[in-house]
Amino acid sequence: MKFYKRKIIKILAFASVSILVVITLSNALIIESTKSNIYYSIENVPHKQVALILGTSNKLLSGEDNPFFHTRISMAANLYKSGVVKHLLVSGDNRSKYYNEPLKMKNALIELGVPETAISLDYAGLRTLDSIVRSKEIFGQDDIIIVTQEFHCYRALFISNYYDIEAIAIATAPVPRSLAFKTIFREIFARTKAIWDTYIVNKSPKHLGEKELIIIEA
Repeated sequence: MKFYKRKIIKILAFASVSILVVITLSNALIIESTKSNIYYSIENVPHKQVALILGTSNKLLSGEDNPFFHTRISMAANLYKSGVVKHLLVSGDNRSKYYNEPLKMKNALIELGVPETAISLDYAGLRTLDSIVRSKEIFGQDDIIIVTQEFHCYRALFISNYYDIEAIAIATAPVPRSLAFKTIFREIFARTKAIWDTYIVNKSPKHLGEKELIIIEA
């Protein structure tokens, strides 16, 4: 009995170490392969036609304003008003009439002075992969600036590279550590899953559908 118990412990220990190695290597690969395409100020970021703003809820579970949402919206509005981009594609979850990330993002951008005509809405951006693939396949954009927090930029760029999208990212203002810790911790595992979704199973967005091409006037 003791023999089998020791054998099980060894197997579990080996499996745990293997998983830890895979997660560590996955994160290192994604960060190292994308960090050169992340920008931290509007003054330095190259100009492009369209910025893709990745969605999140405008409120925390506590009911307070979500700083992840508001820093992304602020950065996107500044990109547009400074002339770095000409159009904003907001992509998020629209699971019900009571939860509509893209519409909240659009309204917040309009409040900051972005004209409605300069905003397109992607209602099927259920996760990062969906938002990025749909920006190309549905909205016709394969040369974009991604707007999100720094820790999220790495994975977003990695997915973009896999799908042959010429993307760069601009990191928003940092969120307080007390609010960001859990999200950053989850991102460690999300990066490993991104490799699985792309190179292993070639996962597709949940929804595609008819094209809604963004046409930028010269």
